[in-house]
Amino acid sequence: MKPALRAAVRPRRITTAILRAATYFFLALGILALCYAGYVVLDADSYQAYEQSKFENASPGETPSPPLVEGGVIGEIQVRRLHLKAIVVQGSSHTILRRAVGHIPETALPGKPGNVALAGHRDTFFRPLRNIRLGDAITFKTSDGAFQYVVESTAVVAASEVGVLASSDGRTLTLITCFPFDYIGSAPSRFVVRARELLSPAPEPHAIP
Repeated sequence: MKPALRAAVRPRRITTAILRAATYFFLALGILALCYAGYVVLDADSYQAYEQSKFENASPGETPSPPLVEGGVIGEIQVRRLHLKAIVVQGSSHTILRRAVGHIPETALPGKPGNVALAGHRDTFFRPLRNIRLGDAITFKTSDGAFQYVVESTAVVAASEVGVLASSDGRTLTLITCFPFDYIGSAPSRFVVRARELLSPAPEPHAIP
């Protein structure tokens, strides 16, 4: 092979080798990402199944993990119409929200006066909230009993808006998740559901069509 021809072929071989290496690198990266995503889903599912079984099978006088300890189980939230059911634990760190719905520290606890604030990821536990309606019933079960709430309003606010966590004179429940629901990456807004506690026995409220 002539020197000029060899000189022309060499850059092509180098380019081909680089492209091949890049292909293998990104393929491996994609496989690792899929494996991690699968692990996250399985970990959350197994955690929820274990804690729900333990919570639902607890004896009436048995007390679950201390609720005010970071990561301690407080109870279970359910929106029956949306098939939403998830364990609620104390705290709102990334690790907690990956496995459960988090009770935001410094806000009220169920059955107490004030604003009970819960946070959840839009692509896991709180994804069904995109179909929430005024009048929907929310049940928050704890070791102290089952507390019933009815949805009164929804709103979209800036991620920096902390007023939704403010205490209230009554007994309210606030659910917070990222918005838009189909946004890729760190969402710029928050979707907020506000509900009030039903203090006396009443038929389950019906959602507004």
